[in-house]
Amino acid sequence: MPQTLKTATKRKSRGESMLLRYLVLGSWAACCLLPILWFLTIAFRPRTEIITPSPIYWPSFSLDAWHLLMSDWPIAQYMRNSFFAVSGSVIIDLALAIPAAYALSRYEFKGREDIGFYILSTRMMAPAIVAVPIFFLFRSMGLLDTVWALMLVYAAINLSLVTWIIRSYMLDIPKELEDAARTDGAGDLRILWEIIVPACLPGIITAAVIATIFAINEFLFTLLIASTSKAYTMSVALANFTGGSDGVIYNAIALVSFLAFAPILILVILIQKHLSRGLTMGAVKG
Repeated sequence: MPQTLKTATKRKSRGESMLLRYLVLGSWAACCLLPILWFLTIAFRPRTEIITPSPIYWPSFSLDAWHLLMSDWPIAQYMRNSFFAVSGSVIIDLALAIPAAYALSRYEFKGREDIGFYILSTRMMAPAIVAVPIFFLFRSMGLLDTVWALMLVYAAINLSLVTWIIRSYMLDIPKELEDAARTDGAGDLRILWEIIVPACLPGIITAAVIATIFAINEFLFTLLIASTSKAYTMSVALANFTGGSDGVIYNAIALVSFLAFAPILILVILIQKHLSRGLTMGAVKG
């Protein structure tokens, strides 16, 4: 009888612990989802209800913002430009950062730590310092107002950060794996692509997601390089609804913001297993 009572008490305690855990996680999830739901309620409300001085507790549903985007603004082109510019920049970053991170984490040479710190320090530079030289550079190359220019700029901005993140994960990989592979006759490139890359895949995914978020949020260089709507991305498209004779179009801003945010949310949900492992695996090393 005492054993049965002890087991029942354990089960009750475990159930209360799980209930408390679900309550905490549910409350946190609600706090995270409320801003998204608020954006959606603004996006699908008439503009007159948004700017009214008195609160409206039961708003009406309207597709005015959607019709405005589809009829007066090339929103599909903005999304396409964002997709190609951001995805292309992330591919360039990974193609350059993975070999660079491998060299900085595995090869011993003079000034290795100084080079690593210099690569990271370029991310600390104020973008306004290089804005004018980059403008004249792309103008002389004939790349102004093109998605290719945005792709290269985004890649250059995030390359140092992506390299440093991937390098920190490569430092956690035991060198014994490489020694065993070299004993079997594998070269450096084969070791990199068949051993190192699979082992630090969560770190690579984490770096790619961070580079994607930073590229999507980039505004200064996008506005500088994209002089017409031909190369506008979603970040610059938002500025089109904040002025002019119509004033601030809040429902259009909310809808464009949600369209820009939704792909990242879906991407993070799809790769959350690798992303959570990448964020908790190891620490950044000098």
